[in-house]
Parts: sequence; structure tokens; C-alpha cells
Amino acid sequence: MEHFIYETHGIHVGTGNDHIKHGVDEIEAITEKAIAAGAPSITFIIHTPRLTRFRYETETRLDIKFIRGDTAYLEYPKKIAMLKAKYGSQIDIKYGIELEWLGSGLGLQWNRSKVFQAADADFVVGSVHFSKEGLPYDGSPQETKELMKLRGGSENYWAGYIEEMIQMIEEMGDMIQVVGHVDLPKLYVDAPACLADIENSSHPIARRFRTLLEMIADRNLGLDVNLAGLKKGCGIYPSLPILQLARKLNIVIAIGTDCHVLEHYGHNYAEGISYPQFAGYTQYVSFSHTVPQKRPLVSLDGDEERYRVLNLGIQLLNRRFADHKQRRIPRFSFGGTFRSFLEKYDGSTPLALDDDAITIRRENRSITISNRVPEKPAVKVKGIYSLHKDRPGVLSILFNTLASEEINVETAYLNSNGDGTASAYLTLSGEDAMIEEAIAFVKGTAGDNFISVEIQEQLIQPEPKQGRDYLLELDGVEMTIPLSPQMIITKHDNSAGVLLVLLSALASKEVNVKDLQLGERGVHGFAVLGVEGDPYVIRRLVRKLGPQFSEASHIVLHGYQS
Repeated sequence: MEHFIYETHGIHVGTGNDHIKHGVDEIEAITEKAIAAGAPSITFIIHTPRLTRFRYETETRLDIKFIRGDTAYLEYPKKIAMLKAKYGSQIDIKYGIELEWLGSGLGLQWNRSKVFQAADADFVVGSVHFSKEGLPYDGSPQETKELMKLRGGSENYWAGYIEEMIQMIEEMGDMIQVVGHVDLPKLYVDAPACLADIENSSHPIARRFRTLLEMIADRNLGLDVNLAGLKKGCGIYPSLPILQLARKLNIVIAIGTDCHVLEHYGHNYAEGISYPQFAGYTQYVSFSHTVPQKRPLVSLDGDEERYRVLNLGIQLLNRRFADHKQRRIPRFSFGGTFRSFLEKYDGSTPLALDDDAITIRRENRSITISNRVPEKPAVKVKGIYSLHKDRPGVLSILFNTLASEEINVETAYLNSNGDGTASAYLTLSGEDAMIEEAIAFVKGTAGDNFISVEIQEQLIQPEPKQGRDYLLELDGVEMTIPLSPQMIITKHDNSAGVLLVLLSALASKEVNVKDLQLGERGVHGFAVLGVEGDPYVIRRLVRKLGPQFSEASHIVLHGYQS
């Protein structure tokens, strides 16, 4: 495949047994076609069901109320799950929904229910297909003429559409990641001339369209660069002047073919790459579990690995925020080989030439990530070394005993050795006599779990175990630890017994801690853990830790192989 796009508004899944066909029913066939073409990823999308008064003329004539009915829609996540089970080792499969704007009131609640029904979708595209009068913008020339007549001409036709788009974003912006085919009415009605000079025109329609784009920018939504217009004869959505203004507003773009026919898979990828470049774009986004992923329009040598690390870092940081904040693109600093990104990201700052890493920041949170572990001089400190069995609850025994003697663990490093044992290196605050008493207690009561546990005057923290990627800093606190598919990040009171709460909670549900790093800054303690266990159980546990934890984030890096 000479050209490839990580699509968002991609292949529309078919409507199964509905009387009027829509989309591709042969999802296995089109997946096999993508695999045969060497595509690394494939993206599916489906329209949400509509309220019955929003119907195309053909549906009305044949008295078909749900062209994309509840059964087909509810089965959609299950179909994708089966597809992933069969082909997931050969190609990355993403899926989302196209949420139909159906107005306020019942329409808004209807749509919110449809988002919940699309379990674990990677993205939601919000689109306006139907007018408030119930007539479609993309139906037929006859339906368009009827709506034009109701509204009194083409300018009012467009003005009404723009207001409906603005209302959709105002009321539904928290549900979506991308705004679909933003100038859809040009399919049958030419765009007003003022939109050709959208940046400068004082025409009311141009002003309202600028407001629409500003709302998209303010809400950190993506703009659908939709290639379907090429086959429909109206050109790519949106028109170039609109896209150029979007670039000046720093609106990210998501590209898709909006494909409805098996034979059209992969068509117009070359145009989808070159068109945004005319507007000044060098990158676009795709989505994984609603978190944006940066993609280059044109890849340079080494870009694939650098973008992989960048997107991993974006996912790691954004997962520390509430769901509705996870779509935002953060700020960046680039060092070492990642400095080539400086010219791609407005406002990004440099790290040192020999810091081969990326720092990613949002609000008061940050992470520094790298695919290389930095070399650091060995520092000798007084602390506890433990070699123990690598199983749930063992580390909690040690922390429990230290807390009973009012000893605070200030920093910690845990390394799973891969042979059934794990090593822990702890620095502590507390009286030596109390520390020795705690160690004696551990040996006397749980000695079968501990091969060795002792105070060392010259404790040397080892290098992190070999990993694919590393977290180097958390909120500016040095925390070098290899990334894991499941991680827990906490910010908590830096006092005795606090970490015991977390470790005890995990041990109670047989969750094993594979890697651990503790750090501190003043009254705040920080912890990063790599864990193994049921993700739903872990998520519930971290929500119950108590007010001494100002942050307790359970992070699943979907598809990550450590």
C-alpha cells in the first residue's frame, strides 16, 4: 500500500437485515482486504439509530422507521470484538460511532444513551444530517428543494445548518471527539460565496461559520477531513478556505474516507494526505479509547518509533484526567532524537541534546517518557533491601510492619526478577532501633515469604529492569520505571502508612505489584506501580483509597506490549 491513513470517519458497518442497505456488511472480507494490502490498521464506524421523525424520503415511502435499527447497533460492539479475536494479531482494529444530532430535549438524551450503548468505542463523530424540520441535508435533490423552499432560499438553508452545528457542539460537545463533514450542505447547494473568503468576510454566514470553528477549537475537538465528497462530486469536506482557517485556529484534523462500499476501501488516500498539506497541516490525529494519537502526513526516517513513544506518552498523561478531558492535546518538550518534533508543535520547548526524552504537560501534571533508560551515577544510601517471593500481598507485609513502627517509606524501587522473586530497595524516615525491630518482626512472622530482608548502610539502587519504554519523571519528580500494560499512579500525603492503604487494597484482591517506584517532594509523596490483575477490580479499588490520595489513577495502556 503506497499511501495509508489511520482513519477516523472510516468504513461504515452495514445494517444487516434492515430493508434498506447502508454500509459494508462484509466486515471480515474488508478486513482481509486491508491485511492483504499491508495496512497496519482499519477503522469501522456506524450511524446511531434515529428518532422516527428523522427519515429519508425512501424510508418514509417504504415505511421503514429504523434504517440503522437498535438490533444492528447493539450488536455492533460484539461484531467488532469477534473481528478483533479473529484478526487482531494481524491488524489493529479501531471502531467508533457517528452520533446523529437530533435536537435538544429527547434527542439529546437519546444520543447520550447511544454513546453508552457503544461499549468502549475509540471515538465518537458528531454530525448533522437532518434539519430541525426533519428533512436531510444529504438525502436527494428533491428533499433539498423542499427544505430550501421552507427556509426561503440558499442562504437561509446554509444559515440554518450552521446554527444546528453550533447547537450540536454547544449541547453535545462533551460526548464527541470529532465534528463530521462540517460543510455537508454543499453536496446539493453550493456554499455561499462568503465562505471562499471566510477569514475576512463580514457576511453573517461567514461570521457564524467562524464562530462554529472557534467553538470546535475551544472544546479541543477534531475536524473531520472527509474524502467522501470526492466520489459525490462536491469535493473534500471541508473546503480549503475553511480548512486553512481551522489550521490557524490550531484545530486538529482527523481524516476518513467515509467508505460505504467494499470496493471503495483505501480509495483517495493520496488525496487525503496531500489536501491537508495545502492548508498547512503536517499532522493529523486518530483515536484509541477516545485518546488522540498524533500521526504524520508524511513520515520521515525514524518517525514511526518517535510517534509511537509520543502517542504512548499522550495516553499515559491523558489517562490521569477525567474522561471528558482525555481528548485534549497537551504541551510538549522534546530532547535528543525527539527534537525533530520541535518544528511540528507550536509552543513546544527543547530539552537538552543528550536527554533523549519527551516531557508532556497539562495543567499541573506532567510525565517524561523515553524509549531509552538514562545512565545515572550510582548513589549509595542507607536503606532496606528485600528479596522476597513475587506474589500478591508480600510487599504489603513489609509496608504494614514498617507502618506499625511509625516508619515512613520515602522512596522505593521494586523490581520483579522474572524467576518468582522480586527485589525491593527502600529509603526510610524513622529511628534505627524501630527499623531493626520491624525487620526482626518480618523475619519472625513472615520469614517464609522473605529470602532476605536487611538494613544496608551502602544501599545501591539498581538500574531499572529492561523494558521497552520508561517513565522518567512524574510531575517533575524523578521516577524511573519501565512501563507496563497496567499501571497505577498516585499523589498522596507523604506520611507513614499511606502507601500501606494502597498495597493492602491491592493484596486483598490478589493484585500483584510487579514494579514500584516511590518519590517525594515536600508534603507530597508519589507512587508509580506496574500491576497485574483484573482491571475492573483495580479501577474500583483506586477509587476508594481515601482523601489522603489527591490522585489515584488506574491506567490501562491498551495494546501495549512491555
